[in-house]
Parts: sequence; C-alpha cells; structure tokens
Amino acid sequence: MNAGSVVFEHVSKRFAGFTALPDLSLTVEAGTLVTLLGPSGCGKTTTLRLLAGLEHPTSGRILIGGKDVTHLPANERDVAMVFQSYALFPHMTALENIMYGLQSGGVAKREAQDRAREGLRLVGLENQGGRLPSELSGGQQQRIAVARALVLEPQVLLLDEPLSNLDERLRRRVRTDIRDLQQRLGFTAVYVTHDQEEALAVSDKIIVMKEGDIAQQGAPETLYHSPESVFIADFMGEANILPCEIERHEDDYALVRLGRQQYRVRGHAGRTGAAQLSVRPQFITLTDNDAGALRGEIIHRTWLGDHIEYEVQTELGALFIVDALMEQQLAISASVAVDFKPQGLALIAN
Repeated sequence: MNAGSVVFEHVSKRFAGFTALPDLSLTVEAGTLVTLLGPSGCGKTTTLRLLAGLEHPTSGRILIGGKDVTHLPANERDVAMVFQSYALFPHMTALENIMYGLQSGGVAKREAQDRAREGLRLVGLENQGGRLPSELSGGQQQRIAVARALVLEPQVLLLDEPLSNLDERLRRRVRTDIRDLQQRLGFTAVYVTHDQEEALAVSDKIIVMKEGDIAQQGAPETLYHSPESVFIADFMGEANILPCEIERHEDDYALVRLGRQQYRVRGHAGRTGAAQLSVRPQFITLTDNDAGALRGEIIHRTWLGDHIEYEVQTELGALFIVDALMEQQLAISASVAVDFKPQGLALIAN
C-alpha cells in the first residue's frame, strides 16, 4: 500500500468561545500505527477530524505524505476513515458495501468487484460477501468497514473508536485482527480511543493528549514504565502515587527509599531528594509477617474470580493492590506487611 506520513505543524483549532487545540505539533511515521489516547474532551477526535478534512484548522499546517493538505477537502486527501458506527448500508451486501467507495470514485464495476473481493480476503471474510450487514456479527461488520476503507488504498487509514460497539471478548479479538493486518500490509494508521488497554495492544506509538496538548508520547512500554507526570502514570493503567526519597545513584539506577526499604529504580541520573514514585498495583505484595517496606491494615477486599483487589491503609496513604496469585485470602481489618517488586516502580519526572 502507498503508506504516507502525517505531520501537524503548530495546528490550532478554535470554535466559538472554545479552543480545542491551542498549538499541536506531531508526526506519524509512514507505515506505523499511532494511537491518539486521552479522556473525553482532550482533543483527540478534533485532531482526527482535522486530518480527515472534516474540520479545518484555525492556524498551522497539516501534511500527508509530504503534501500540504491544510485547505484541501476530505475527498482530495487520500485518507479513508473507519467510523465508530461502521456506517454500512443495510440494503447492500458486504461485497457491495466494499465496492461502493470504489465505484463512487469512478472505478469500473469489474475492477471494483475484484478489489472488493481482495478486500474480503484481506480481512478473512472471503465467503461472506453475499451477506447483508444484519446477517453478520459485530466483529464481521467491523472488518467489512475496515476492508471498505483499505480497498481505496489510502495513504493513511483513520480509525475513530472502531471497537466501542463490541463486547469485551470480541474487542480483544478484533484489535488483534487490526494490528495483524496493519503489520502485514504496512499501511499508516491513526487510531483514536479512550481505552488504555486497547492503545497498549495495537500501537507502535501512543500520543496521550490532555486539554488539547500532548502530555507524553512514545512507545507503549515507555509510557507505561516511564511516565513523565502523575497524569500519565495514573492514566496508563492503575497506579499508586507515593512519596519517596532518592538517596543516590548507581549507573543507570536510582537508589530510592520507600518506607523501611531501599529499591533500585531505573532512570533520573543525578537527581536526589524528595520525589514521587508510581507503583503498579499488581507489583505490590502482602504478607502477614513483620517484613516489608510499610505496615498497613486491609480496609476493603473484592474477590473477582481470577484475582483479588485489596485496599490497604498505610502511613503513606491508601494503596490499591491486585493479587493475581490468590495464594491466600487476607481478611478485612488484618494487619499486613506491604512490599514492592522493583519492576513495578517508576520515578515520575515532574
């Protein structure tokens, strides 16, 4: 496919009495899948609409494949969009839905049929072309919507909350389908979601947005394990934010005092003194002995089948803890020792 890069250069978007994007600059490399992630109202959907040509910026430039498309209409941008609702025509078969965009663009019927059949094959539905949308499952409808966009051979595929209408199990399967397809075909994709797990699963790069600005961007592993702010630490999965003391450094590690224990935490060379530590709940251990970094009391417990969630009150505040091993069930009001696995600790940059 003809994969193209995407560049936003100091793009702003103002509506009457409201600034959605104050000054946005970002780059999506050709052939990568980049996710715009953030809470409602952060500007991610506005960014996608600007890229699609459904909105136009107040200032700045947008480039696709090196071409300035800032003022071009949507039909001249060489992008295709997969909508949240799929927007399939109910009276057309799957094959006809995929053909529609091609024929609207002037492609002859025979060629449109051939390309539509190839689209069905790409998404693994080559035997479903004669079915109406109502005869397809939600996951199959979603894949038809993707195929309809892919056969247009756009430089950039845009996906706006594409899995929001699916149940949790189907979401996991279809997000894997999308990621496998993107890696196999090498197209550029910009994916919008508010679901952190979804973003971690599909992305080459995640751009986390907050109030129209980029809060942090990078590989999924970087954002999860090296958050630059409390907002990122808490937004990229559950996190406990605890005060700590950086005592000294050894090579690429900081020696951090947390309660009665010292831990080696990667990063922040040269910095000492008071700091904040992000602690993932699945990397906290509870025992009923006197060891550990902190002492605490269990104030809440929830059994959820494959794990137990605890809330434990300590001298540093309440901690949220996930016990996936479930080797023992500790009672509410029990006094416990709290300890931390180093791989679940991350110093927050600011």
